[in-house]
Amino acid sequence: MPAGDAGQKISRCGILMGVVCLLLLQLTSVQNSWSKTDADYYKLYAHTLVIDYKQFTCLEKLWMKESNWNPLAKNKKSSAFGIPQILGLKEKNPMKQIDLGLKYIAHRHETPCQAWAYWMKFKHY
Repeated sequence: MPAGDAGQKISRCGILMGVVCLLLLQLTSVQNSWSKTDADYYKLYAHTLVIDYKQFTCLEKLWMKESNWNPLAKNKKSSAFGIPQILGLKEKNPMKQIDLGLKYIAHRHETPCQAWAYWMKFKHY
């Protein structure tokens, strides 16, 4: 690939990431409502952190089962809250919820796919 093509590819990637960041900045706090469109933005943010497509697919399935990607989701049987349904979570910002959920997965299961496999067996992670 000629050097100019590589520079254009990097430049396009940078522009795309800038647009993604601007969209995500609009979602830094949750109001008292939630929509499927919001969930798509949260998934986009999570995908920028979990770049491997297979791992992101596992994460998407896991959090779809846990909360339907709703940052306001509350578990009626426990103190689990938010997108990742972490026990005792008080964080309202969906992006921070995603960050905390990924840290939890890394600590407890190493990867989203291992967390998903655990969820499939025990119905929690």
